[in-house]
Amino acid sequence: MMARAWLILADILAHFLLFVSLILFYLNPPSYTHLKKALHAPKTHCPEPKIVLGKLPFPKLDLNATMTLEELTRIGQQCGAEEYSIEKNIFLESTLEERLHALSVKMGAPVFIRIFKEEALLEVWIDTGAHYEHLKDYIICASSGYLGPKLKEGDRQAPEGFYKVRKEQLNPHSKFHLSFNLGYPNTYDRAYGRTGSFLMVHGNCVSVGCYAMTDEKIEEIYALVESALEHGQKYIDVHAFPFRMTEENMDLYEGNRWYDFWMNLKEGYDYFESEHRPPHIKVEKKRYEIYE
Repeated sequence: MMARAWLILADILAHFLLFVSLILFYLNPPSYTHLKKALHAPKTHCPEPKIVLGKLPFPKLDLNATMTLEELTRIGQQCGAEEYSIEKNIFLESTLEERLHALSVKMGAPVFIRIFKEEALLEVWIDTGAHYEHLKDYIICASSGYLGPKLKEGDRQAPEGFYKVRKEQLNPHSKFHLSFNLGYPNTYDRAYGRTGSFLMVHGNCVSVGCYAMTDEKIEEIYALVESALEHGQKYIDVHAFPFRMTEENMDLYEGNRWYDFWMNLKEGYDYFESEHRPPHIKVEKKRYEIYE
């Protein structure tokens, strides 16, 4: 009987401590109480990383939503893991000069750009002769909209798809410091009646449908693009993806309204992952086709 009494007392004490913890949690919420977007996403992750490495803000929290302690803990663990991976990313931490020296290449070599919305990352790859090597990563400091392609003028969506940047699309006198036009809408976009104009990669860290960088970073990206075009590259391929198109990520988004569109984009993603050369892409029968 005595043992049973102690068990009952321990159980009551455990519930009391849990109740007190919950009260303290709600009376003194964490400073990162912002998270509506993550609650409704197919998977939970940290928001777009900002400029300061190792200081990722937490997702925005809807104060009217309910969240278990387990969910909050999981989000914190994932944010911490992503923060660590960004801190250790040599493509972010190394200077452009260091990376050019490491790959034994110079400004003017052909370049290729990949953009990942969900990761808020712009990758630059450079042709070293045999294939393209990963040169530098740049954090996108501002973008607008959600995962999915741009559909119409004014929807504030950033484009997703395969674009080409030529000399005439460069704007050294942009009101956003420096910019280059992605060429939206392309042939694919027009086939679906999509509208919009002046969709850029630019500086000034503000966005209403563009991919915005800090002024310091756009200067490097712009210089790489401009120099490659001046040295004979006909156009710069820019591939804009919603996220890294791994099998795991695709499984997470199965059932999304854009899943078929993203599967088409994945063909271009997979080609470059395999060959480390940008694929030749045409639009036929309202879909992207990859050519050797």
